[in-house]
Amino acid sequence: MTDLATLSVAAWIVLVVAAFVIGFSKTAIGGLVMVAAALFASVLPARWSTGVALLLLLVGDLFAIRAYTRYADWKVLRGLAPSVLVGIVAGAVFLRFAGDTTVKRTIGAILLVLVVVSIVRKVRSTPTDELPPPSVPIEAAAGAGSGFMSMVANAGSLIYLYLLRLRLPMLVFLGTGAWYFFVVNLVKLPISIGLGLITSTTLVLTLVLSPAVAIGAIVGRYAVKKLTLAAFEWIVLVVTLLASLNLLR
Repeated sequence: MTDLATLSVAAWIVLVVAAFVIGFSKTAIGGLVMVAAALFASVLPARWSTGVALLLLLVGDLFAIRAYTRYADWKVLRGLAPSVLVGIVAGAVFLRFAGDTTVKRTIGAILLVLVVVSIVRKVRSTPTDELPPPSVPIEAAAGAGSGFMSMVANAGSLIYLYLLRLRLPMLVFLGTGAWYFFVVNLVKLPISIGLGLITSTTLVLTLVLSPAVAIGAIVGRYAVKKLTLAAFEWIVLVVTLLASLNLLR
């Protein structure tokens, strides 16, 4: 396994940029986490990449919940909780017995279909169109699917599509997403330790890269104030589309 001392200057620059993107994504555009995951995977062994990403996501989560706690929609979170836990457990079992290449591509294909449908609906709708609230089966599917995807591929884009479907105000969207991912990542932490994804090396990397996460979170907090709700929704959809294409590679 590669030693940290053997990483090149270019590799360290990529890691710092990826950490900054994680921080920025947590307080601004959540789908950018997939960009960070791809950057980590390009310079680190797979298990290091997954472990470091999870720890840095938790660091970013702390900044996000501090910024947006008062805006969270707890009714939405309570409704998702049971099915999300089912999805996380299913994902952990799958990781124990299977590789993730096929699963990542499957997740990418599912996300691609969902985001294209969302974009088509958005293009065809008018400002006065009212969408019916999601049914219980849709809520359960969104929770279980997002929990599974998060555990297997650190892919949280499905929950963003579900929250967009609820047409939450931008700050409520961010607050609800912040607490969702904080809790999900906390649940994933002991599972990831058990799977050997968290090591002394990943802890050292986390300590070194955490300042970049903090800077990214601060920049994202200010950047999101410049966005309109319509622009925010389109950015989330486009970033989710790119994330799905990345998983299909």
